[in-house]
Amino acid sequence: MTSVVGARTDPQQQHRALGAGVVQLSSEKRPEPGPIALLPGSQDVFAAAIRAGGGTVQGLSPATRGLVWLSYARPSELDETLRANPQIQWVQLPWAGVDAFSDILKRHSRPRMVWTSGKGAFAQPVAEHALALTLALLRVLPKRVRATSWNSAPEGISLYGRHVVVIGAGGITQELLRLLAPFGARVTVIRRSTGSLPGAARTLQSDQLHAVLPAADVVVLAAALTDDTRHLIGAEALSLMHSGSYLVNVARGGLVDTDALVAALAGGEIAGAGLDVTDPEPLPDGHPLWLEPRCLVTPHMADTPDMTAPLLAGRIRENVAAFLGDGRFVGVVDPALGY
Repeated sequence: MTSVVGARTDPQQQHRALGAGVVQLSSEKRPEPGPIALLPGSQDVFAAAIRAGGGTVQGLSPATRGLVWLSYARPSELDETLRANPQIQWVQLPWAGVDAFSDILKRHSRPRMVWTSGKGAFAQPVAEHALALTLALLRVLPKRVRATSWNSAPEGISLYGRHVVVIGAGGITQELLRLLAPFGARVTVIRRSTGSLPGAARTLQSDQLHAVLPAADVVVLAAALTDDTRHLIGAEALSLMHSGSYLVNVARGGLVDTDALVAALAGGEIAGAGLDVTDPEPLPDGHPLWLEPRCLVTPHMADTPDMTAPLLAGRIRENVAAFLGDGRFVGVVDPALGY
């Protein structure tokens, strides 16, 4: 997904934004309030969200203090905008992942500069997609949808009681834990920091990932892509997973070493993979993953514009109110950590 511009709201929208944690900024760290620019392009639903938060939408000018950036695919334009407008002190980014902006975050960080993202806002639709991919893999749907004749050989396993390892502890994981609960799945969460999560049988730190992989039936990636997590799932990790296990990635393609995954699937090291994100992305025509019968690829559609527009609008409204008011921002990004 590259841009929220052109998204439509769905009157039957049932998803809600999940809190990513409120950060209360002290008065000396708060950005200076002022007019807010909406770029690139504009859209009524997001302009209305700015106004609903008490803000004023204006074009870029020396008075601009806030910027709502609507495109993930145009980071160079954001860089140029911030270079030309150093008076901007708050930037709202469009998605949960900010890896495309990592250099910009570091380059333009300065006193009173606040970055916020959509982290947590889109957790429900993405977790829903992770569950859909998991069920499809366990029920051998990648093979079934390619079939051209009846095959009565019994295949497929149930999710009930399975061991699921989820990497990451953000909103997607928290919502996925809720969705997995009716299946009685035993869930291990791998996260960077300490602390348990409701619904997880256990929560372990990142250095224990390889220790839990051999017993995992499903491994779900829901972590941020950083220098530390790139190719987190590579040849070594895949070799530790058992031959009946499955990999699901709804986070970022770069978390997985694609060549290693292709080899692991071809060699039967794991039973299958469900990918909403790939590396490279888009996945080129004719790539081995398209031809792999144990792989199910969806084209980064876990959260479509129809799903995300009202959720992002809600996040914008909250953060405009924080920008103009008490400094209680949601989804604050740490430029040093990259999420």
